[in-house]
Amino acid sequence: MLNLYASLFLLCCLALSTSLAKAEEAVRVMTFNIRYGTAPDGDDCWPHRKNLVLEVISDFEPHLLGLQEALRGQLDEIAVAFPQYVAIGVGREADGNGEYSSILYDRRRFDLLEGETFWLSDTPNKRGSHNWGNELPRICTWARLVDRTTGKILHVLNTHWDHQSQSARVGSGRLIAEYIAKLPPEEPVILMGDFNVGPANEARQPFAVLGLRESYLVLHPEGQNIGTFNGFQGTTSGEKIDAVFVNDRWEVLEADIVRTQRDGRYPSDHFPVTATLEVK
Repeated sequence: MLNLYASLFLLCCLALSTSLAKAEEAVRVMTFNIRYGTAPDGDDCWPHRKNLVLEVISDFEPHLLGLQEALRGQLDEIAVAFPQYVAIGVGREADGNGEYSSILYDRRRFDLLEGETFWLSDTPNKRGSHNWGNELPRICTWARLVDRTTGKILHVLNTHWDHQSQSARVGSGRLIAEYIAKLPPEEPVILMGDFNVGPANEARQPFAVLGLRESYLVLHPEGQNIGTFNGFQGTTSGEKIDAVFVNDRWEVLEADIVRTQRDGRYPSDHFPVTATLEVK
């Protein structure tokens, strides 16, 4: 009987050890359109909601954080609050200013191998370029990282598509899909961002052709009230335009839409979207 108890104890310890190891290997990802800091939003302007944005980030503690609409000053304030993050990317304008689609990675978890920004246009290497019907430049930032916990190399992309031009969104989807298709097939890929269209829009279909899965819909395929643009009102009835896509090298452990608010005030006009992932 003593041997039986000892065996059961050892099995429990082994199961706990395996569970803890898997938890350590899991990668927490957040995509968050934080609304540009100079927007004339009255009571919802950046100084009034900055602390709530920081709180939302702190609560989830993402290893990888994709920000959209971030201005340089906002990135600087986030860097002060979270010194563990290293930011990759440049502003979308020709001079490197304007809105960023930055990737922030936790330096305690990842090391950077390479990373850049390209423009969603016929001339992706030309700063500030836009020629698909969009009035403003649109960008995608990418990073190739090595996971210090697992030794795995992964590729991360963050983008913000146009809010008006469907032809620009279609071109953006095609260009990003072409970029991903050229990556080593064994490499885990994460694509996140504000796509400004829902899952059924044709601009997102090239991702399905590549086998990319929208992490939230993997776990919640029949999800209701999953709109992510809230207009500072907490609205949930629209389309899910903010997303974290993954290729088949990832298992989706958890996925959520973060609807944090304080006294009816929201951190942004978009809800952050999170995913907890593990390399298969």
